[in-house]
Amino acid sequence: MKDMNDMHETTVVERELELRLVLSPERSVEVPARLTYRTADPYAVHIAFHVGSEHPVHWTFARELLVEGVFRPCGQGDVRIWPSKTDGRSVVLMALTSPDGDALLEAPSAQVSAWLERSLRVVPPGTEAERLGLDDALAALLSAEA
Repeated sequence: MKDMNDMHETTVVERELELRLVLSPERSVEVPARLTYRTADPYAVHIAFHVGSEHPVHWTFARELLVEGVFRPCGQGDVRIWPSKTDGRSVVLMALTSPDGDALLEAPSAQVSAWLERSLRVVPPGTEAERLGLDDALAALLSAEA
């Protein structure tokens, strides 16, 4: 029986960018970050903050949430995303909540959108389940029992 991981080659779409951690309406600090999309995990996007530091912070949430958040407010609970303007620039705001605290991050819309477009070309919306190979895995499992 073939290993299911061999059936689909994993493609990774990454983008390094500077986000702004909003501390107050008047104050924010730059935070280096990396956006990552992996075809092996087709429904999720991964963001690592403080890239290059000893203790990067990792967040994972639905790619669909980020796609929608570029255009209109969405999300509830731990992750909320919405488009905005700051100093005449288009940005995407991400409000993240965890037991360790809350963060409001500002990302440049153009860079986030370009990265999302690359991920959507690799795995178009609606085709994510095919990347998981569940049908192949089920067929292999059933044929092994026969």
